Amino acid sequence: MTSYIPLRRTPIRERASVLFLEHGNIDRDDGGLVLIDADGRTPIPVAGLTCLMLEPGTRISHAAVKLCAELGCLIVWTGEGGVRIYSATEPGGASARHLLHQARIALDDTLRLNVVRAMYAFRFGEEAPQRRSIEQLRGMEGVRVREAYKRLAAEHGVDWQGRNYDSKQWRAADVPNKCLSAATACLYGLAEAAILAAGYAPSIGFLHSGNPRAFVFDVADLFKFETVVPAAFKIAGAIARGEDPRPDRPSAYQRGRESAAQKEVRPDVAVRHACRDAFRRERTLDLIVPAIHDMLAASGVEAPADAPEAGPPAIPVTEEAA
Repeated sequence: MTSYIPLRRTPIRERASVLFLEHGNIDRDDGGLVLIDADGRTPIPVAGLTCLMLEPGTRISHAAVKLCAELGCLIVWTGEGGVRIYSATEPGGASARHLLHQARIALDDTLRLNVVRAMYAFRFGEEAPQRRSIEQLRGMEGVRVREAYKRLAAEHGVDWQGRNYDSKQWRAADVPNKCLSAATACLYGLAEAAILAAGYAPSIGFLHSGNPRAFVFDVADLFKFETVVPAAFKIAGAIARGEDPRPDRPSAYQRGRESAAQKEVRPDVAVRHACRDAFRRERTLDLIVPAIHDMLAASGVEAPADAPEAGPPAIPVTEEAA
């Protein structure tokens, strides 16, 4: 039986963000992963990844899943374009203190409202109006989001008919909605990985509720208008003008040698590249976990102390925790 040397987990703030794989078989190759497809074998630096997003054209071995769990790389199985999440791994945590803290706040209406108000202030740069319920703040947020979509659409020359798409019918959506769906999918994967790394539960939300990824939506909303939403509208605008929107678009010589399939501009692929660059530029991975701690601290209650038998986190957040 093959045995492997235990591998050291890279702190989440030092990792790359999200890698999407559309086609091929993923297997373990010594201390890393390899993608096997028609083009051959491509190494995947899994130790330096936060999240691996697998679309319907992929298959992954038991050994590969085990390695991802050992290294703390979240695996998410998605639909076409990454817009529908079917399942995800969970690295687990050795301490439940943050989970207990999160649950306590969510079960107390006053504490939960404090957190929602802090999220509102974080997103919009101003205090939430007084004497508003969570439902009212959610409605106010929705209005501001729709206005932001219209503003970005006008800025980038996008024909925006509103947020309208069916996750089961990816191909039926218009280009702006495809771009926005692909962009938010990238951020959701990143946010979920950070939430799990910090020892919180993706399902226990504050503004959002009743969804297995309610807290993922809460956290992603804090960052989407600084990262993925502008990227989505920028790509959609470039496509509308007939431009090549890829950040690393090929030279004229390379375009002349591309096949018809390679020349086809896919909105989801272009958006993923733009989101990757936005995450790196805005240092999103460095900011997510501290933002979560700050939002929950606004509740006014402190997290409980670790139990004596608690071990280190499943995924280290900093070098000291590794």
